[in-house]
Amino acid sequence: MSLAIVYSRAQRGIDAPLVTVEIHISNGLPSLSIVGLPETAVKESKDRVRSAIINSHFDFPARRITINLAPADLPKEGGRFDLPIALGILAASEQIPASALENCEFLGELALSGELRPVKGVLPAALKATEQQRKIIVPKANADEAALSKQAEVLAADHLLSLCAHLHGRQIITNHQGHTRPSTVYCTDIADVKGQSQAKRALEIAAAGGHNLLMIGSPGTGKTMLASRLPGILPALTEDEALAYATIQSVTQGRINDDFYSRPFRAPHHTASAVALVGGGNPPKPGEISLAHNGVLFLDELPEFPRAALEVLREPLESGEIIISRASHQACFPAAFQLIAAMNPCPCGYYGDSKHNCRCTPDQISRYRNKISGPLLDRIDMHIQVNALPIAALIRQNSSDNKDRNKEGKSQQNSQEIRARVTATRELQLARQGVANHRLNNKMLEKYCPLLNQEQQILEDAINKLGLSARAYHRILRVSRTIADLEQSVEISSRHIHEALSYRNFDRSVKNY
Repeated sequence: MSLAIVYSRAQRGIDAPLVTVEIHISNGLPSLSIVGLPETAVKESKDRVRSAIINSHFDFPARRITINLAPADLPKEGGRFDLPIALGILAASEQIPASALENCEFLGELALSGELRPVKGVLPAALKATEQQRKIIVPKANADEAALSKQAEVLAADHLLSLCAHLHGRQIITNHQGHTRPSTVYCTDIADVKGQSQAKRALEIAAAGGHNLLMIGSPGTGKTMLASRLPGILPALTEDEALAYATIQSVTQGRINDDFYSRPFRAPHHTASAVALVGGGNPPKPGEISLAHNGVLFLDELPEFPRAALEVLREPLESGEIIISRASHQACFPAAFQLIAAMNPCPCGYYGDSKHNCRCTPDQISRYRNKISGPLLDRIDMHIQVNALPIAALIRQNSSDNKDRNKEGKSQQNSQEIRARVTATRELQLARQGVANHRLNNKMLEKYCPLLNQEQQILEDAINKLGLSARAYHRILRVSRTIADLEQSVEISSRHIHEALSYRNFDRSVKNY
């Protein structure tokens, strides 16, 4: 047989489109050509494949070999096609049975010795192979990753020779069993944060409804410490959410971290560019907002980020995804992240501080705050002031915590207790409307957030006084719904609205400045 067909998968964003590798061997001068829009690494595979076949004690055909990677208009990159190309050549030259390749898909880069090396993007390929009811054969280093697709039949090989022995039926490779889900361990606890009861309450509300949060305060008040505790009070990832996060890791770094069942927490430096945040390149790669999918994106020193970098966050905050278009590529990456931001009240950091004198002029403070545009601020549901804790109160708090630990062996209001309340509130929201409160659209708001005349008037008066937009009105209503849900209240009362309005600190400070 001079024609062989082998199935593989390309990588396009987090998708894995099917690639049919067709190998034809014909008479003529010895040559090997690859067609089907291969990039440089794919073109170089012919040298790796030739050496791998020879060093695995097979014969490399001294004839004209044509390799077609279909579809022809799909760009192919990387060394992932080495293994299917090598097997196709062996099948076309009748050194292995072509029938053994029919219900399988192959991924893997070949060393010159014939060993199989890991490649990126194996998990999305395994998911697609499962949909097509085909086995997927990958290098051993990628086996655990591929096995995360629970229904996939994964075969792991470490050498071209052992794989060919399996295809001949002489040395069977059994289905690879993946690891069981590990228990989630959080290294930080919100009980470590002394005082800041209002900030902790705001953090619990943000976690319960998935709301975005902006913390404003002088240096050293605990903003970063509070933000880093948020993943520990969020509900545990579901299997689908963990798989989505693992898929992004697979296509980005070629491996999956052991903690992919934990909520991601990404904290890029304020010098990060717009491309670093949303993704880009050619072909497009995920950015920080996608790496924070189903988790937390923490932006410390928010006004210090480039204005262009902040403005590109506006659409993903609304849609939960980012579409990156290039001349020859287009990719859609998930980006359903929870934004937690922190900033100082002024350039020196001490405006309004009782212990330090602010050295900034009114113009400097105005320019500093205006670095955050109104449209971006509108998309942040809650703004809170984080004040410095007095030293005397901090000492008393430490003494009180020590007594609590001596009596009960733990401090009060730890992350586990808050997470239990947050999880119960999220389950209530999903049972009622199918989404968390921060995803309520206008029609859902009318149905699930009805207000009586008194509550409606309170909210309208506040909106008019602060000069807020319709988007801010809807976000206050969503936060009110979350506060009511935390109390297991069916109706939104005036108390819930007043508390939600108290979390618009930045609006009031800008209005009164």
